[in-house]
Amino acid sequence: MGAMSTSTRRNFLRSTPALAGLPAAAGADSRSKSAGYRRTGFTPEGAPRKLTDNLFVFEDTCNVYVVKDGSDCVLIDFGSGKILDHLRDMGINKVDWVLHTHHHRDQCQGDWRAVERSIPIAAPAHERHLFEDAENFWRNRRVFHLYYVRNDFNTITENIPVKQGLADYSTFRWKRTDFFVLPTPGHTLGAITLLADVDGKKTAFSGDLMQAPGKLLNLHDTQVTYGGVEGIDLGIYSLARLREQKPAMLLPSHGEPIPDPDAAMAETIKRLTEYFKFQTGRNPVEESRAYAVSPHFIAHYDTTSSFYAILSNSGKAMFIDYGSASGTHFGSFLGATAATDRIRFVEHSIDALKRDWGMKSIDVAMPSHMHDDHMNGFPHLVRHHGTQIWCYENMVDVFERPRGYNLGCILGEPFKVNRSFRHGEKFRWEEYDFEVTHSPGHTEYQMALFVTVDGNRLAFTGDAFFENPLKDGTLRHNLIFRNHVENDSHIKSIRNLIDHEPTMIAPGHGKPYPVDRKTMELTFDKLRKQQQLFSDLLPEGETNFGLDPSWVSIYPYQILLAPGGRQSLEIRVQNYYPSPMKMEVALVAPSEWRVEPATLKFEVPANSKVKQPVTVSAPRDWQAPGPRFAIAADVIRNGKYLGQITEAVVEIGA
Repeated sequence: MGAMSTSTRRNFLRSTPALAGLPAAAGADSRSKSAGYRRTGFTPEGAPRKLTDNLFVFEDTCNVYVVKDGSDCVLIDFGSGKILDHLRDMGINKVDWVLHTHHHRDQCQGDWRAVERSIPIAAPAHERHLFEDAENFWRNRRVFHLYYVRNDFNTITENIPVKQGLADYSTFRWKRTDFFVLPTPGHTLGAITLLADVDGKKTAFSGDLMQAPGKLLNLHDTQVTYGGVEGIDLGIYSLARLREQKPAMLLPSHGEPIPDPDAAMAETIKRLTEYFKFQTGRNPVEESRAYAVSPHFIAHYDTTSSFYAILSNSGKAMFIDYGSASGTHFGSFLGATAATDRIRFVEHSIDALKRDWGMKSIDVAMPSHMHDDHMNGFPHLVRHHGTQIWCYENMVDVFERPRGYNLGCILGEPFKVNRSFRHGEKFRWEEYDFEVTHSPGHTEYQMALFVTVDGNRLAFTGDAFFENPLKDGTLRHNLIFRNHVENDSHIKSIRNLIDHEPTMIAPGHGKPYPVDRKTMELTFDKLRKQQQLFSDLLPEGETNFGLDPSWVSIYPYQILLAPGGRQSLEIRVQNYYPSPMKMEVALVAPSEWRVEPATLKFEVPANSKVKQPVTVSAPRDWQAPGPRFAIAADVIRNGKYLGQITEAVVEIGA
């Protein structure tokens, strides 16, 4: 069966908005400009107060702090912007920056005044989209059927350009002052505290993390999910990390400056903990602790995924996985993550490993598999601890080029891998001998790592197998098709365990547990039954095609392209047949694009995968359908027209 003409296929994106009765979309910069919002005449009274020689506070819709250097200054938060009318009387001629601690309107509702005066704005990196893409946020924020009750409703009503994102654990340098960006979620999920030495005092600009000793500004901002207490849990953790910084002065966004921060934070932590335990009957994450399975093997299972530290006699550590500090951290940040962003990460457990078990450095980190809940701390380890990343060979491209794939749970931040291993490869680290095996099932991009530590034969298996609550003598497994599963994936994994005979499994979630050969063999029998069910349910000879939603894919899946840009893509095809497969593939893309070749014709050998190159180019005067849109691939296999069975996402960018 033939396919419709390539030009017709590529015209659909241009015509779709009109057919749907919608205005044709343009890029964000070319949308029609409205007259903007009307401004009220409301204005705060009073005048700035001097706190120290170069530090002032002005009580507006929030406290606006002025840090001065000669006749220049930076402002911490902005309120209504009224502070601008007072600066000349303070001997200030220029505002170099407005730095925001969080996104709520009381902090930034006057930012339009800063924009009018070309004052650059810096905002927390994980809330940047709630400033510069606020109008899109309001187009998509659910109000009916409301169960996600997080108060992002306190987002500004119009887009505000952000010059720089304030990345967690980075330093923002202004003249002679360094502002350290400490992540302090609680009042909002992306909130930060800015720490700087001002007039010889270590000063914390803490936003609305706390209002006064033992007090919060409100409770409603701390609730994220229906009935949840996430912001309380996160706030306790954030206050504990801020206490470790030992500030000499704490400057909240509402309330008076706090000259004795340590006692004030201790009192607030105490009250928040009492409230959290009253509401949940649980301990907050700040009270969770790792434990020693054996002298050189430390496990932490209260984190969102379990992570493990193998300690050498030299004090070096190897981490197996390193995800979020808790399920509260991961779950809350997941819901708050913009579609084009990466999930937030807050450091945890490292100080305790140094203090309690003598760890001196984190030499190597290895992921059990490629899922973000297990390794979203890896870029942090690389940046701030000099850690090397080692992994199984098929994970390398996923980590270094995450835009390439549409798999479950990909971390939206690339990082460099220092070393990779093949199936069955053995290696030595410090005094330990390891073996790596490919361990698919939960995902194709997963390994099992075998090593003996303190006499225990350990298997680090990620999310492949868990203790079974059914108590039927088998291990529990899971099945997520978007992770890439094949007919024999789980069989391969359980065979690995049987062949290596570990005495203890260190799973991706939960505590390490003992395992015996009988349990593994019964699990093998159960997984053979699953394999048979796959075959029974799916068309004859099509089993793996029916399990794999991406047997045809466009690489990279998330494409960056700007007007005038050119991008090299690949059409990737996996043939699961025992015979060659003939393919015809054509991209369904904007009609203005140049696609070369317009149609790909190729053969895929039996039981193999091929990559076919295709190049797309956009004219300089091209107007995109939107800042983010989809293209598709039309497919004919062995003469049968299958249609647009795969797609990719295009983002307009450099």
